[in-house]
Amino acid sequence: QLYTTLPPEDVYIFTADQKRPIEDAERRACIVISTYSMLGFTGRRGGDTAFILDQLQQLEWGLLVVDEVQVMPARTFRTVATTIKSHCCLGLTATLVREDDLIQDLHWLIGPKLYEANWQQLQEDGYLARVRCIEVWCDMSEEFFIEYLQAQDSDDVPGSMRATLQRSLWTCNPNKLKTCEFLIRHHEERGDKIIVFSDNIFILKEFARKLGRYYICGSVNLRERMQILSEFQESAACNTIFLSKVGDNAIDLPVANVIVQISSHYGSRRQEAQRLGRILRPKPQAQCSAGGFNAFFYSVVSRDTQELYHANRRQQFLVEQGYNYQVVRDHRLSRLDQQNLIYSSKESQLQLLKQVLESVRRGEAEEADEDFTGVAEPVTSTGKPAEPEAPTEEKVSLASLSGGLDGSYVVAPVARSKRLKVGN
Repeated sequence: QLYTTLPPEDVYIFTADQKRPIEDAERRACIVISTYSMLGFTGRRGGDTAFILDQLQQLEWGLLVVDEVQVMPARTFRTVATTIKSHCCLGLTATLVREDDLIQDLHWLIGPKLYEANWQQLQEDGYLARVRCIEVWCDMSEEFFIEYLQAQDSDDVPGSMRATLQRSLWTCNPNKLKTCEFLIRHHEERGDKIIVFSDNIFILKEFARKLGRYYICGSVNLRERMQILSEFQESAACNTIFLSKVGDNAIDLPVANVIVQISSHYGSRRQEAQRLGRILRPKPQAQCSAGGFNAFFYSVVSRDTQELYHANRRQQFLVEQGYNYQVVRDHRLSRLDQQNLIYSSKESQLQLLKQVLESVRRGEAEEADEDFTGVAEPVTSTGKPAEPEAPTEEKVSLASLSGGLDGSYVVAPVARSKRLKVGN
């Protein structure tokens, strides 16, 4: 009703829960809203889904709008561009960046970049919040740092587990968690709304439970997620939530104005920008601090570890957009050692170290990517994951991509003008 003049019955939603065939598709204009997963998944389909997909692929669409276009070069999702025929294709994104070289494929999947807005100009014009980015360097605690160094060359730790163990140790560094708790308390006293991001599922759940805060990860069902997000939006009693990587996309939280990141996916520039985007919605001027900032992004990292290298790489895209990170040492945070924090005592830190080591052995440190749900991993009849298919090359003509083979474009012959005879 807000964005189209078409009647509601001509607007179709094609998802796992909603499947309605397109009526009179050849003669009536319509709009179809779907996801990459529904259109790009190449596995076995149900009868209704297969029928609607066939409709979508047979029709010639006037316009194909692709949101979050940076994910389209992925092997599964690029089939959306090659199977849906459209006269015009428009890609939208706020983070045109990938960690591989496939971003160049957008030139032939979608087309060249037509327009790019300047983030700083949008901030000056009031369309984006004024965010202050702060990187907090925390020293590793003695016990955690010893385990971190020993994990590099230890024969007791399998090679495949060493990297996971080191990541868990720098993520669960007690000094980082003390800093995170201090920042949570400080901003809750100000009345701010805080999101704590952690890719490490063990510490996400453990830390949230000890602080008495809600958390959302892949194991939390959709209904519970919506309840938590609704309470965070509307209730003054819920000012802090913990999110795993499932919160990187498709979550709209306009009230959030503080992010504390304690764990991330290596040096992913896209994830850094998307997490910053959770607090970029414009904020009331009354929330502005003395420096003119009304939102805060904290990246808490452990010194003398590989995490510093990853943090520097993650910031590159945002630095190119005009943002700068202020580096702060944890000991410069006032009153940090004076407060009764959860991991202040040596006993609590040693207990945490024991739990971290056990969680790594049980394989509970990380969760599978959930950037796009609904894409199932193919399995064999034995229930084991199927072997990846060998790469194949598909020969497709330009005429087929543009719809020329189906008579989309007809060149009408132009009659030659007859030469006029001039009478005597």
